[in-house]
Amino acid sequence: MTNLSLALRLARRELRTGLKGFWVFLACLALGVAAIASVQSVSSGLLDGLASDGRSILGGDVALRQLYTPPTDEQMAALKADGRVSTSAEMRAMARAGDETRSSLVELKAVDDLYPLYGTVTLEGGGDLRDALAQKDGRWGAVVEASLVDRLGVKPGDTIRIGEGAYRVAAVLDREPDRASSNAFSLGPRVLVALPSLQATGLLQPGSLTWWSAKVALPPQTDLKAWQEGLRTRFPDAPWRMRDYTNASPQIERFIDRMTLFLTLVGLTALLVGGVGVGNAVRSHLDSRARTIAMMKCIGAPGALVFELYLAQILALALLGILIGLALGAVAPLALGRLLDGVLPVSAHIGVYPGALALAALYGVLTALTFSLWPLGRAREVPAGALFRDVIAPAGGQPRMPYTVAMILSALALAGLAVLTAHNKLFALWFVGGSIATFLAFRAAAALVTWGAKRVGRVRRPGLRLALANLHRPGNPTAAVVLSLGLGLTVLVAIALIQGNFSRRVSETIPQDAPAFFFVDIQRDQFDPLRDLVTAVPGTSSFEAVPSLRGRIERVNGQEAEKALVNPEQAWILAGDRGITYSATIPKHSTVTAGSWWPQDYAGPPLISIHQSVAEAFGIGPGATLTINILGRSIEAKVANVRSADFSSMAINFTMVFAPGTLEGAPQTWVATVRATPDAETQVQRAVLQRFPNITMVRVKDALDTVSEMLGHIGTAVRIVAGITLAAGTLVLAGAVAAGHRRRVYDAVVLKVLGATRGDVLRAFLLEYGLLGLLTAVIAGIIGTLTAWAVLKFLMHWEWSFLPSAVITTALLSTAITLAFGFYGTWRALGQPSAPLLRNE
Repeated sequence: MTNLSLALRLARRELRTGLKGFWVFLACLALGVAAIASVQSVSSGLLDGLASDGRSILGGDVALRQLYTPPTDEQMAALKADGRVSTSAEMRAMARAGDETRSSLVELKAVDDLYPLYGTVTLEGGGDLRDALAQKDGRWGAVVEASLVDRLGVKPGDTIRIGEGAYRVAAVLDREPDRASSNAFSLGPRVLVALPSLQATGLLQPGSLTWWSAKVALPPQTDLKAWQEGLRTRFPDAPWRMRDYTNASPQIERFIDRMTLFLTLVGLTALLVGGVGVGNAVRSHLDSRARTIAMMKCIGAPGALVFELYLAQILALALLGILIGLALGAVAPLALGRLLDGVLPVSAHIGVYPGALALAALYGVLTALTFSLWPLGRAREVPAGALFRDVIAPAGGQPRMPYTVAMILSALALAGLAVLTAHNKLFALWFVGGSIATFLAFRAAAALVTWGAKRVGRVRRPGLRLALANLHRPGNPTAAVVLSLGLGLTVLVAIALIQGNFSRRVSETIPQDAPAFFFVDIQRDQFDPLRDLVTAVPGTSSFEAVPSLRGRIERVNGQEAEKALVNPEQAWILAGDRGITYSATIPKHSTVTAGSWWPQDYAGPPLISIHQSVAEAFGIGPGATLTINILGRSIEAKVANVRSADFSSMAINFTMVFAPGTLEGAPQTWVATVRATPDAETQVQRAVLQRFPNITMVRVKDALDTVSEMLGHIGTAVRIVAGITLAAGTLVLAGAVAAGHRRRVYDAVVLKVLGATRGDVLRAFLLEYGLLGLLTAVIAGIIGTLTAWAVLKFLMHWEWSFLPSAVITTALLSTAITLAFGFYGTWRALGQPSAPLLRNE
């Protein structure tokens, strides 16, 4: 019989004794594999939904979107010659209740009779969209989201006013198929109206921020790329942005990719933390089989047979844990899909995705191998005599080179899999590097704790002396506890500090300096009357206004902007039109960092000031040239200076500012801000709505509440994710306690024989675990604080404030968890009878 077949036979016989000691092993693998399988399956379902429902999400085979004006008659004729065309207009506006007592900012969308070309608009209680929007008894209909019904206190049949128009609330909107193709960030509820009704509102003013869309349904078998290229050739100067259904919602796809990457890496973190538990379980299992292994070696069993025997056991148990994780990962998306329904404007196609499950299984196998090979290789090399002494003096030694190399290769394969399967390779590389650095840091910290406990010296109190000795004795759990529990606690500390700093900045700094209102779409002839109206209200101050236009960067130093981009992290600059203004003086809360500001009486060739993010995106500075398309006209301007700006001040600021003399004649509107006391806000809002119904007001407090709500959801999700890592660490802690149970029983019996009471032993062991939990909390607090500081300082460029409450809470949590498991393990050890152990020893 060959060694391998004999090893498999012996492994099968040993496994008949049950899974005692391997529950933590199975739980650690199952948790990590289930997390990765769930995330990958949900992501695959969302991406499948995005691909298969692309036409509905986009609203057509091809969508053309442009600012300010609709496509020309010639362009529309060309589109209609090739297919069915639906036109719509979107803008932000103010909706008021019929009695003018309440108002709300809304996302207004005006659609024609052909809308939607694909998909279906569903209304609460059923009904037809075209019939709901039709004009009846002299009033057009409006379909509104439920949140607007609550804000305005209206119901179907009531009247709402938008601009100068009056609408009948015809129905409540349940689902809008192409919402994902519009702006993903909404400041207000959606309102759908008929396109012919829009003119009567008075909102379509020159320079008003109105997005026009033409969505085309082409005949089957049409070559999309060729059709789009032909349209570009025919209308080379058209200001539209073109997209087809194969790329229906790039922002949602990017979000799904990033979410998948982040959550997969979190699952991998839980799996890596669980890997520590896997290693502990393997080591504990080999400890419990010490006599068996010694006897096998004494009767001539080669080391290779020992290795193969226990490797077969570990792989069999790993397969069981992975299968449990895959089963959970296949079922979990059913619940996650329901939770995401309505959160994302994409329906997930929930199902079993073999590729996602195979990837999760591969992660599990590599993790099991990476953390098992070292103790298995070590057991293969330790002589029989050393194994007999392992109870009181654990044998040291290292595996042979082949086993060490195999472990390194397995770890590299695990890291390579994380990088190769990630959409953002750079982020994944940083994660791998950070994981390695964090593991090494906690290992070093655990070694430092052990070293320090050994060198404290002889303490007079016996309980404390025993607790300190247990931190550095042979086979101590210090490294396992510090590493496993510390990782989860570090994540919690970092998240708490980042969120705490952000909440403090939003709730304290911004509101003190922020204006009460932003006014948008102010026409030239409304500027002076609006200023007089607003400043006449008692309690208002600091009315500021600047002209506002929109434009997109076409060329940088004569090169196409997309090709000139050198910093992909700043690619958002090219994602759409950017706000532009002109000014003789430098904007408030701005500082010139390169170049110089132009004279106030400047009159010469076009000059432009750019924010430092634009300079970083293209790697340019003063002297470079930018070509900006504004209302279909390309303007080339020389960069006069680069400036920084504090956008968190909520003052009016733009990424690009032109010098005087270039844009004054272009169609434009003005934006303004005003500060107001809480008592004055209602008066300002009511006065402006009655006098200027076309002006859109954004109440800063409402916008901040929306942002805070989003941050709250994100913070909750991230805390849940951190909880997964903490759960894995807690499992490993439980495994460490279980692994040391045999030694605890031995110590407890010896101490009781020497005269110690049950209370003495319990206090000594709890003191040990209390010290271990407190030291772990200190280490996690230091590393988590440094992580939060680095993220806020270097990634977010925000001011840093240390929040002791987050670290103290974490310290209490760490100590409580460690004490709970320590108490349970010690109580079990104290309950064991002494006689059997003494007879066996």
